[in-house]
Amino acid sequence: MAVLPFRPTPFFANKNQAFWRLQSAGWAGAMLLRAMSSLANAQPPSFLVLLLIATITGFSISLLLSVIYRQLITQRPLITWGVTMIVLPLAVGLNAFIDAWVISLYRAESEASFAQLFIGVFYLDLTLLGAWSALYYAINFYLQIEEQQDQLIRLENQATSAQLTMLRYQLNPHFLFNTLNSISTLVLLKQTEPANAMLSRLSSFLRYTLITEPTGRVTVAQEIDTLKLYLDIERMRFEERLRTTFNIDSQTEAALLPSLLLQPLVENAIKYAVGAQESGAEITITTQLIGQNLRITVSDTGPGLQSPSASNRLSGVSFDGGEPVSTGVGLANIRDRLAQAYGEQNRFETLEPPEGGFAVVIEIPFERLEATESKPIAPRIVAAAS
Repeated sequence: MAVLPFRPTPFFANKNQAFWRLQSAGWAGAMLLRAMSSLANAQPPSFLVLLLIATITGFSISLLLSVIYRQLITQRPLITWGVTMIVLPLAVGLNAFIDAWVISLYRAESEASFAQLFIGVFYLDLTLLGAWSALYYAINFYLQIEEQQDQLIRLENQATSAQLTMLRYQLNPHFLFNTLNSISTLVLLKQTEPANAMLSRLSSFLRYTLITEPTGRVTVAQEIDTLKLYLDIERMRFEERLRTTFNIDSQTEAALLPSLLLQPLVENAIKYAVGAQESGAEITITTQLIGQNLRITVSDTGPGLQSPSASNRLSGVSFDGGEPVSTGVGLANIRDRLAQAYGEQNRFETLEPPEGGFAVVIEIPFERLEATESKPIAPRIVAAAS
């Protein structure tokens, strides 16, 4: 049998409604306790009328106090507590005066003077209104702290989202420059068909980057499709020098990872492995399910860490005329994205395999698409035909 989802509403989601609920319940409870006490002390039932009047009086005066306190709570502490210490005794005095006057009318034959009645009820009213004032300030200060924490969380989320967006958008300029430069060269050589095919692939790749949220996640299958599209573009530049191998475990195809996470790793391999050797290099992308983690390995058969530019490869910074120039494909960028997305629940390691070359190993928590259906996922794309 289908069960309707139940989402409890926070008590203070509507502050005005919460105030009236607490106000009514509090004064009703105080009247009930006083009524039970009076009946236990053998007071006549007509005494309940006095309690009802006293409760209505306290209820009304507390409403006036709430209007004053609402203005005071936003002031400096000295003003808030100083004015409260003045207003509260005046409110208690007014409440006690009304209560004493009503009691004097009810007990006209009593020998107690009005002053005695006033003093007698003053302490009781002070207890009630004092407790009410303390609860009012305590609840509202708590709500202010909660609002400040919520605002801080929202600001942190916005900052994290902005940082992730910035990191994602750092990945494309270097690749885009090289691709457009290659297309320009093909056009100058009047090689229309290769130039058109390259433009078509570039258009599909850029369309994907636009429809995919920078902070969103995609499946491994979608990421591999995008990667193959990118490699088709680069293969037109490097031809047989760029060789690729994909070892994708079928169990990992539905796993989620940050969008365009692998493209800068492959771009890094192309720049420092394929482009650095006349014979080119082979790039291998492997995905595995290791326990509860998704392991992704991007390796190449390039010169590895033995080349003069190894330090540049690790930092993503090259030098032109002695000045540092960002290549846009720094591995630190990927490390930052993983830290933002998974905190400490990730592994990012660079190593030099025994057979040579260079490899990057990433491990992140394994999450399947079915378990996060509510999250926006970019549509799968198909590489443009040659």
